[in-house]
Amino acid sequence: MEKNNSNKPDPYQALRYREFNIFLILRFAMVFAWAMQFIVIEWEVYSITKNPLSLGIIGLMEVIPAVSMALFAGHIVDQREKKGLLVKCILGFSVISFGLFLVTWPRVVGGLSSNVILYSIYILVFLGGLVRAFLGPTIFSLLSLIIPKKAYPNAATWSSTVWQIGAVLGPAVAGFSINWIGVHWSMCLVFGFSVLSLIALSQISKKPIINPKIGESIKDSLTEGLTFVFRNQIVLGALSLDMIAVLFGGAVALLPIFAQDILKVGSEGFGILRAAPAVGSFITMLVSAYVPLYKNAGKKLLIAIFVFGLSIILFGFSTYFWLSVFALFLSGLADGISVVIRQTILQLKTPDHMRGRVGAVNSIFVGSSNELGAFESGATAKLMGTVTSVIFGGSVTLLTVLGFGLISPTFRNLDLQKDMDDHHNME
Repeated sequence: MEKNNSNKPDPYQALRYREFNIFLILRFAMVFAWAMQFIVIEWEVYSITKNPLSLGIIGLMEVIPAVSMALFAGHIVDQREKKGLLVKCILGFSVISFGLFLVTWPRVVGGLSSNVILYSIYILVFLGGLVRAFLGPTIFSLLSLIIPKKAYPNAATWSSTVWQIGAVLGPAVAGFSINWIGVHWSMCLVFGFSVLSLIALSQISKKPIINPKIGESIKDSLTEGLTFVFRNQIVLGALSLDMIAVLFGGAVALLPIFAQDILKVGSEGFGILRAAPAVGSFITMLVSAYVPLYKNAGKKLLIAIFVFGLSIILFGFSTYFWLSVFALFLSGLADGISVVIRQTILQLKTPDHMRGRVGAVNSIFVGSSNELGAFESGATAKLMGTVTSVIFGGSVTLLTVLGFGLISPTFRNLDLQKDMDDHHNME
């Protein structure tokens, strides 16, 4: 491969590696399947219960095992071969999605009560949380093994972009497919995409285990990983900011209520609302491949999360469908900037032998905050009303960003350009 001697960043740098392209197909299939499954289950559960708290319980059922197992999963990921571990994760997800396919099939559950069906869904979601505890750190670690370090930032951008494509299409297809083919066959489609991800993974070769401390005790391993994260102000700051934004600013968990009871736009409108933020993120990430966000990354991240909070407040106040769609789209634009910068920070600042553990901490801070945010949104909607809870969450996000920006000049002045220059000079 020829070296790019231009001073301009190559927006397709990571795409020049065959296994990375296969990795993107695998990542898309899994994100699409998981996003679509979550939306279909949200719709089904709210249709059964008509209780906003039940939407929060879905998140809680996934976050409890995901958080409780995350650090142990990170230790295992750093100790094991990544491809084989990812095969097990995807097989586990496939079994769960097939179980949801069965539990939403009227011919199978026709004689069962609504409560039995509901609790069966909760159990399968709980098992999905166990799989997710291992899936996130494994994918994060595998990415660094299929491309050279100089391509990490570009790979993080494309990986996040593909993640957003899946996050766009998954909810949108879910909204329309619920209307066109029903919940049951929608779950069949989810299962099909999990099989597609397995086929893609078969085209990636096994990778060496980089960790020099194979056989290290769990206690020592987890202590090292946690110490690294909590002593690194940049990594900790990036994770904490994103966690707060998702935890309190995540209005998407309440979208079935907005679609059915407030905006009254049905399942198709629900699909549009659910896809709007992901469309915004997708556009941001495509642009960021050509206009890198390394310079003044700290300030850009703080501004992005502030705009995210404002857009959530606008969504809460809106009673017009297309204004609500615009507010969610704007939240996606801001969130896309946040995701790209955060992923770039993690890829550049994390030692190779600790990627599983740092990925696990990332899944606790950020990945699981989606489900905790769903529970928080459901609980506050039950206590103070749906609209008030959304406005409250956006306001907390704004206050957090302002406070963090004032007390952390190190993060506020973060600039990743030097890290980028160091990696480009490696070859």
